[in-house]
Amino acid sequence: MPVLPAFNDTPTAHRFYSNLTGLVGGPHWVPVPRQINEHMFVTVGLGLAPCSPNNPRNASCGGPNGQRLSASMSNSSFQLPSSLSMLQAFFFNVRGIYTTDFPNKPPVAFDYTSTSNALNSSLVFAPKKTSVKKVKYNATIEMILQDTSLITVENHPMHIHGFNFHVLAQGFGNFNPAVHRRKFNLVNPQVRNTIGVPVGGWAAIRFTADNPGVWLMHCHLDVHLPLGLAMAFVVENGPTPSTTLPPPPQDLPRC
Repeated sequence: MPVLPAFNDTPTAHRFYSNLTGLVGGPHWVPVPRQINEHMFVTVGLGLAPCSPNNPRNASCGGPNGQRLSASMSNSSFQLPSSLSMLQAFFFNVRGIYTTDFPNKPPVAFDYTSTSNALNSSLVFAPKKTSVKKVKYNATIEMILQDTSLITVENHPMHIHGFNFHVLAQGFGNFNPAVHRRKFNLVNPQVRNTIGVPVGGWAAIRFTADNPGVWLMHCHLDVHLPLGLAMAFVVENGPTPSTTLPPPPQDLPRC
């Protein structure tokens, strides 16, 4: 049998994973978009939510300091709506189901990967909300996904619905635009719909929002989605019938 790397050999795994490239000129190749409309720096990580006194501590408040485990993106812990789907709200222009205030950067800048912030009470509590980022049809979005050390650092496999994206670069530590942008691969980067943000590190992705509707972006560790490690993009309709969200089918099952 071949000699394989140890299960915790992060440098070897990262070197292999980050050296994958796209096949330029292949049947599904799309060049990297160069004109960027939306620059986003998004933190991803775990956190805490206040423990309700009405819940047994051993049932739902098993997090550090007697609190509930939570998770967030840019200090926004995602909560699915309960009265109407976001896609229906978008199509029928129903207000009050979601808010369009997901930020382009976290509200507070800090040393994202320092373990000294693991239980920083001013950082680990994120509000629960159904917050989305609204973009124009055909807008190009660049996202820097930054892992945090809140609770603990972790490799978060971030997945987006409705699109593929180019993975421009990946690295460890805090993203430094002055240094790390020089490492962006704009020639033949890999094209994916899921990227494992390195442990205590970052990943840079870019995509064109050419699919109208509401599209979830979330961590693909199943336990992290209900904790709130998600957000959504609302992509406006384009100028033609083929770039406009069609109505729901007549036989759409109802709740």
